[in-house]
Amino acid sequence: MPGIDWKNLPEREEDIDFSDIYEKHQVTVKNDFDSIIVVDGAPIVDEAKEEKLLTVLTKLFTKGAGEIKENGIWMPMTPNDEGKKTSSGYLFIDFKSAESAHAAVKNLDGHKLSKTVTLSVNKFTDVEKYSDMNEEYVEPEIEPYTPREHLKSYMMDPQARDQFVMYRGDDVSIFWNRKTDTPEHVYSRTNWTETYVQWSPKGTYLSTFHTQGIALWGGPSWNKIVRFVHPGVKLIDFSPNERYLVTWSNEPISLARLPETGHPYSDYDEGNQVVIWDIKTGNLLRSFPITQTAGEEQKTVRWPMFKWSASEKFFARVVPGQQISIYEAPSMGLVGKKSIKLPGVVDFDWSPAKSGENNEIKAYQKEEVLAYWTPEIGNQPARVCLMSVPSKEVIATKNLFNVSECKLYWQNQGHFLAVKVDRHTKTKKSVFSNIEIFHVNQKNIPVETIELKDPIIALSWEPYGDRFAAITTNDPNFGTAPVHGQPAATLKTEVKFFYLDESKKANSGFKVMKTLEKETANYLFWSPKGHHIVLATLRSSSVYDLKFYDIDFKPLSTDKKDAKGPGANIQLLSTQEHYGVSDVEWDPTGRYVVTGSSMWRQSGDHGFSIWDFKGQLLFKQNIENFKQFLWRPRPASLLSAEQKKKIKKNLRQYSKQFDEEDLAMGDANAAKLLAERRKAIEEWYAWRKATEAKLEEERKALGKEVKLADEGKSEVVEEWVEEVIEEKEEILD
Repeated sequence: MPGIDWKNLPEREEDIDFSDIYEKHQVTVKNDFDSIIVVDGAPIVDEAKEEKLLTVLTKLFTKGAGEIKENGIWMPMTPNDEGKKTSSGYLFIDFKSAESAHAAVKNLDGHKLSKTVTLSVNKFTDVEKYSDMNEEYVEPEIEPYTPREHLKSYMMDPQARDQFVMYRGDDVSIFWNRKTDTPEHVYSRTNWTETYVQWSPKGTYLSTFHTQGIALWGGPSWNKIVRFVHPGVKLIDFSPNERYLVTWSNEPISLARLPETGHPYSDYDEGNQVVIWDIKTGNLLRSFPITQTAGEEQKTVRWPMFKWSASEKFFARVVPGQQISIYEAPSMGLVGKKSIKLPGVVDFDWSPAKSGENNEIKAYQKEEVLAYWTPEIGNQPARVCLMSVPSKEVIATKNLFNVSECKLYWQNQGHFLAVKVDRHTKTKKSVFSNIEIFHVNQKNIPVETIELKDPIIALSWEPYGDRFAAITTNDPNFGTAPVHGQPAATLKTEVKFFYLDESKKANSGFKVMKTLEKETANYLFWSPKGHHIVLATLRSSSVYDLKFYDIDFKPLSTDKKDAKGPGANIQLLSTQEHYGVSDVEWDPTGRYVVTGSSMWRQSGDHGFSIWDFKGQLLFKQNIENFKQFLWRPRPASLLSAEQKKKIKKNLRQYSKQFDEEDLAMGDANAAKLLAERRKAIEEWYAWRKATEAKLEEERKALGKEVKLADEGKSEVVEEWVEEVIEEKEEILD
């Protein structure tokens, strides 16, 4: 009211102008409640414990969702019958962004604060929405059922062939393997991936890499099944049963660089680089930052960063030198709500056996088993330990001295754990190796030590067996760095085969089966069915040997003078060579081996070769810009042990049927080839006849018709040729 005329005051109050006062003291009402959540089910506390409860909840929701506004938590306190103020079991939280509120509902709804307290989290706007709902039931419209393609249809191939994916140049292609014939093309796409491709563990999905994330493909039509938004993704890892996917990017997640919609990230994910997804739903379950060793800058990435237990119930990662963090799926929470502090811990690995599922170790392994090792620290020796999860009980320990490095090798059934221990002498001038074997399938888990004079460069268990092979070397070039610009020297090696000697039950243990001397092999590749192994010299500049061995070879000879003993059945089946070989991979059936020379590792002669398990070359193809060849994995067989035993018993009967099919296929292929040749000849003759007729017409049109010299008057000329058949000379008296 700027200028009040006291002599001419309004007669009524309604005539007074209060607009300037309203403008000065105007209150802006904010109607955006998307950043507010309602938390129900909270503990009921009095004023003495109010501050403590608010501190716990503030920490929980800040870590699990995002930053809360200043004074953004309000928990109503009402007086009880005794006159003391107590909480009502619910509270309101106001975040700085709506994304944080959404993350709180997603991540913390149903969170167990204690054994008896479970939080219920909802958006504030949803409360009004639910209160205004129509109380009359309206039957929802059911969308028509649209059948999806069978993701395992490739298993129904009548010929039981295997598929493989090949990446060359910009093209990714799927093929059927046809033994000695050219592979049968299934599907191709140009620029299907930007870096490389990867199969899921059971072959259900093919993953491709893109700037914005990962896509999974499958089914007969190779349609997109699901995609995961993770910009700059470089590495992925599937859980054993294909339920979860782990992705890593060297670019931390930045909400500012992402579009406002179309991504699953919240403030909680800001700056993280590792993400775990649910493959079935495509939902983001949790993201993690990169962990670093105390006092060191992160230069390399351990991959897989998270390792999964065989049942997928747990996954874990190591913070080198500090701790192992074990999480539970699908809640993604820490087991026991805290990590396991293990000073100096270097690495760990899960047993491949599911708890209680393998009859041979059921009595001794009631939980998941995890193995880890710690180095020597001060007066404490190095240790290899087995731990049960989730109880976190250490069930076996082995102390070690003078240890430089350890590496863990589980047998694929979880019966044994072999630990390759690189040890140094007291002067630390030389290195040698021991093998510590934990007999997990025996009571109290005894540990056996195998001492070797030389360091081990490779070790591998036979699948579904109690044998393993190790490559050792005493070459003076071992451990020396190659000269800059030159390839590493090819080492002289020995290959040792070990078996479990149970002839003396009281003193059973692993013994040397056979030693192969003067070798150059530096990699071991067991058949997935066991019995056969390939010894390969990879990534060498001068040697490209492939040696195919049968560990259970049974000669037809019955001569009593034949060699006896466990190593007598190790037979070299074939020695081959693949120039520039960089990769070796068995197919899932153990019938075929592929060797490849990738442009990612070699400068020339790119391509692949397919061999049978005996080392016979079946197919070879040189391919320019060849990058990848991956067999499509198969899921575990659904046949019982009795059914498999029956099939093996009647194998000869089945083999006759297979031989007939192969012969018929061979005849069909030969007939097809002959028909194609005849068709090509007929097409050529037809083309020639048509071309001659056309040429004749053109000559007639130009008046250059070709006429024969005799114009139809021909003369038959007979020519007599005399030939001496035999000539005989006689001298007469």
